[in-house]
Amino acid sequence: MTATTEPARPRRSDATRAAILRAARDRFAAEGYERATIRAIAADARIDPSMVMRYYGNKEGLFAAAAEFDLRLPDLTAVPPGQLGELLIRHFLTRWEGDETLAALLRTASTNPGAAERMRALFTDQLTAAVAAFGTDPATTARRAGLVASQTLGIAFTRYIVKLPPMVAMAPEELVAWVAPTLQRYLTGLPEK
Repeated sequence: MTATTEPARPRRSDATRAAILRAARDRFAAEGYERATIRAIAADARIDPSMVMRYYGNKEGLFAAAAEFDLRLPDLTAVPPGQLGELLIRHFLTRWEGDETLAALLRTASTNPGAAERMRALFTDQLTAAVAAFGTDPATTARRAGLVASQTLGIAFTRYIVKLPPMVAMAPEELVAWVAPTLQRYLTGLPEK
């Protein structure tokens, strides 16, 4: 008897999990962590709320899964040192404009300790590694990454969460022109003694 190999069919649970995560991302982005409910997310996913609890345990577990986010930072080792600030601000603006998940995470991080930890880990792990890769002094890498994070998160908060009119009105190119030199200094400037 020979066994035939058929391509594995996706399990129904995989489709259910994907539907829950899509609905959760949309709901958290639109309403924030506090106002989004398991019932509303389940209704959006067209499933029973007990299924959300089965797969994710509770609202915080669901949020943690839904807020998985990759900054998709470019390889900074291939970038001329004088262009790092511009490249990073362009990259961050593209990420913020193209994905509501990060906005939901930022909105929620201000009131929820779990979301704040997720945001810290996201920027600490991914951004610090990217800054370290282009050859900063290891003694200043974490500080440089922290300063870049403070600038980009501040822009995101004022532009996408609070929607401060002057920040929203700025075209991306204008924002790049204002912010790139600051990021450049954070990344490559020498700390004063």
